[in-house]
Amino acid sequence: MALFIDGSISGLDDLAAQDSQLLDIASQESINVTQKMALAQETIGLDLLSMLRGGESLSWPLWMIKEPRLDQVAVTPALKLWHTYLTLELVYRDAYSDQLNDRYGAKRDQFHLLAESARERLIELGLGIVADPVRQAATPQLIAVPGNLPDGTYYATMSWLDQNGQEGASAVPEAITTSASSFEVQPGNAPPNAAGWNVYVGTAPQSMYLQNTTLLAAGAVWLQPDVLTIGGAMPGTGQPPTCHKAVPRLLQRG
Repeated sequence: MALFIDGSISGLDDLAAQDSQLLDIASQESINVTQKMALAQETIGLDLLSMLRGGESLSWPLWMIKEPRLDQVAVTPALKLWHTYLTLELVYRDAYSDQLNDRYGAKRDQFHLLAESARERLIELGLGIVADPVRQAATPQLIAVPGNLPDGTYYATMSWLDQNGQEGASAVPEAITTSASSFEVQPGNAPPNAAGWNVYVGTAPQSMYLQNTTLLAAGAVWLQPDVLTIGGAMPGTGQPPTCHKAVPRLLQRG
């Protein structure tokens, strides 16, 4: 699973799956959906921080993780649904404010209730917490070098791994077109807890496969051999949570 800090929790496809009219309405009303996704994530982040800090004084020691941080929160299905519904609520809130259209108002209210329900479900099921989080890798740089890789367009991505072999989310792929050459993959800066990295290459973004047989050192560069591995492990979405625990519900006194 990706981490909360790895980027936008939901994408346009996730939003459109819940509301097929979204993109048309956003275009008609000049609403920037990307900004709404960012605002929804910022809002959720503040709420999650409140949940995390509220738990520190109660049950966090039972999680085997002391004082968990926002960068340790994994994107579980409930968290993703919350973000999707809240983004849709914000889109229709803007649409209603501009046009005072009752249909937009009804959509806003509908997605508000769905967002609240998803939030409650997350509290019931618990936050997914990763003990040793590895951030999503940055898109690697691809550079043409001498070689005999068959001419064509290739896509490459990479991911960092921690000391226990847990793999973070893979980077957004980069592409390169070769002509009587090969290419090398240069990673960005390694996270402090990274033990090394994996590289995935393919002829399409949906068919990239693990190329290295041993973990690459943080400072190493991958030179793509002339023979492309076309089977095996594919890029992952990130680390599984180390544990799940329900968020304590605090009762105010006085």
